[in-house]
Amino acid sequence: MWAAAAHVTPESTQQAVGYPSLFLLVVIGALVPVVPTGALVSSAAVVAFHQTSPFSLLIVFGVAALAAFIGDMGLYWLGRRGMRSKNGSRWLAAIRDRAPEERLRQAQEKLDDHGVMVLVLSRLVPAGRIPVMLACLMAKMPLRRFARGNAPACLAWAVTYQLIGILGGSLFREPWQGVAVAVGLTVLISVAPTVWRRLRHSAS
Repeated sequence: MWAAAAHVTPESTQQAVGYPSLFLLVVIGALVPVVPTGALVSSAAVVAFHQTSPFSLLIVFGVAALAAFIGDMGLYWLGRRGMRSKNGSRWLAAIRDRAPEERLRQAQEKLDDHGVMVLVLSRLVPAGRIPVMLACLMAKMPLRRFARGNAPACLAWAVTYQLIGILGGSLFREPWQGVAVAVGLTVLISVAPTVWRRLRHSAS
């Protein structure tokens, strides 16, 4: 018993706690679109990059992609229930509140032109996921068809933010330094489109 306990390393404990936490936080972030899930994945990738296990990065990728998929499907299912309800739902209202009319119109046009593949791009563009999801809801897209487009979107999203984390982890010896860089990059990516739109609006 004591011999087994001696083989429980801090890294093993960190993995046992970290992977379930990452899964839960990404699911919550997908359901409540205010949690910076990209920064979470990048930070987890930095930590995994500095671990000795060769499978750490692969596990982070799988956990993040699966959690994003489950969260998206849950939010879409709740949105469909809201669309069928006479009084709507707070989830549908939350989706609508985060989808400006102009972004929604653009999402509907792209959905008409490219079908469910627009979901892949929407996952990679900051603040692009919710307008496209709402466009799919308004088009009454079946849950199964949405899932077919959302699966590759979540995979591409997980790869992108994991690469950001790997970049941050490879630049510094200490994991916390890489985490700081990864979080900074993801925040910069997320706010850049909003700042650019405001600058264009003020200039015009």
